[in-house]
Amino acid sequence: MREHVKTGFAVLAVVGAVALFTGGAPMKSEDAHRLVKEGAVLLDVRTPEEFAAGHVEGALNIPVQVLEQQLAKLPQKDRPIVIYCRSGRRSAAAKTLLEQAGYTKTYDLGAMSNW
Repeated sequence: MREHVKTGFAVLAVVGAVALFTGGAPMKSEDAHRLVKEGAVLLDVRTPEEFAAGHVEGALNIPVQVLEQQLAKLPQKDRPIVIYCRSGRRSAAAKTLLEQAGYTKTYDLGAMSNW
């Protein structure tokens, strides 16, 4: 396994544990739609394979395992970002990671089916 993938899984485990203990309910679908309509980034943190199999139109795909290394692909830190994944676990972890990196307007949609 490549070293960055191992590191990504380790980061995911730690950030996921933090997200699990900090809690927080996913945002409502209508709020997510409104934010994206107003210019928020829609971030899909699933794998490229999951993304290719189906995603929300207009979403940016950055897997949570490599999110920390690819923060430069995201806009300025004060622009809203709506995050989703398959079940809500990775989106919660990504939200925590982004907040720790200084992003101030992150929103967890949870599962893609919540869209």
